[in-house]
Amino acid sequence: MKLLYLECAMGASGDMLLGALAGLLDDPHAFVREMNALGLPGVRVEMEPSAKCGISGIHMSVTVHGEAEESLDVHGDGAHVSPHAFVHPHAHEHAHEHMHEHVHAHEHEHAHEHEHEHEHAHEHAHAHHHHAGMREIESIIAGLPVSDTVRRDALAVYALIAQAEAEAHGRPVEEIHFHEVGSLDAVADIVGVSMLMERIAPDRVIASPVSTGYGHVRCAHGILPVPAPATASILRGVPCNAGRVEGELCTPTGAALLKYFVDAFGPMEAMATERIGYGMGKKDFPVANCLRAFLGEHDDLQPRVAELRCNLDDMTPEAVAFASEALLSAGALDVYTAPLFMKKNRPGVLLGCICPEDEAPRFARLMLEQTTTLGVRCCVQERYVLSTRTQETRPTRFGPVRFKRSEGYGVRREKPESDDVARIAREANLSFPDAAHAVEQEGER
Repeated sequence: MKLLYLECAMGASGDMLLGALAGLLDDPHAFVREMNALGLPGVRVEMEPSAKCGISGIHMSVTVHGEAEESLDVHGDGAHVSPHAFVHPHAHEHAHEHMHEHVHAHEHEHAHEHEHEHEHAHEHAHAHHHHAGMREIESIIAGLPVSDTVRRDALAVYALIAQAEAEAHGRPVEEIHFHEVGSLDAVADIVGVSMLMERIAPDRVIASPVSTGYGHVRCAHGILPVPAPATASILRGVPCNAGRVEGELCTPTGAALLKYFVDAFGPMEAMATERIGYGMGKKDFPVANCLRAFLGEHDDLQPRVAELRCNLDDMTPEAVAFASEALLSAGALDVYTAPLFMKKNRPGVLLGCICPEDEAPRFARLMLEQTTTLGVRCCVQERYVLSTRTQETRPTRFGPVRFKRSEGYGVRREKPESDDVARIAREANLSFPDAAHAVEQEGER
């Protein structure tokens, strides 16, 4: 199984993810040329070598009409300005009455992104930057020469950002607008990462807990806590920590990309690493400011399962069967019963339920509700499974029959669906083994 592991000890941003994933390719320069051929209005992507604490990697630079996002320094003093989104609640208000309610929605100066080198006056910043709403962003992405998968993924990621910005402002998504440079920079990062994920095609993506940074960051309209409101909204449910650096380490773009593409968060699982990509941030710290991507093969040892068991000696067979069906209907991986002798030599039944480890409390509660047991035992185990499981329907002289196939560890198994075999046995007046044999011969033709 191809596993992609993202190490986010210094947070995550769009350009860091873009650089880390591009570093996994045979020819990242060809990918950059492909990015620049997409036709994003005024967007230019450049791959720059970068070194942090002696480690070499890639920094992806995105400019829009020759300007980088960090150039939106409306204070003229190098202080941080969040150039991504603002509220435009009334369509007929004067253009300079936005109150500039900027929020953090991309890679800026914060703790590891861009250092502001430009000193623009407030009026200058607004004289040269257009604004776009979510509809305009969707229209741009929809018109790009990319696959349907990339287009769908990019739209979904940007929607996460827009929803988080809307929540932070307390406004509908339609009233959230984005500065042209910030929005197109984010579109380039999001589309680029979506293209790379399609090209790398990992079977599973795991990321470390995300370091957000801590403290406060100065914005155009005041001082906000870290993580910024939009970032905090996106990262709900994602394991996070403050990390070792004061400042903003995770941007909304980085958070949204992780939230969308990552299957699970936790430590790196056992894998044979084949390639490592380093995506570098802009600033320098005592800690290497990079996001690492590991790509390699991982055996098919699946996430751990919990085996729940209880002994029953005072339930009827009908009640035990009902409890078993309830567990299966609730999504148990397997349910079984076995005869046993209990105290006082009473015949009893062992009821077992196998479920995902994190679902153990729910199934234990269901077993307590559906049986007369006073307690449920839990044993957490690892397991090996045939990971590739597919089903296809094939025409036979008995009608359409579903065939199930499983593969893994050099093993391949295939068999017809038992319900279909049973139907054929009844209709053709055959025994089940004879019907199965006949169907299997048909399926091989």
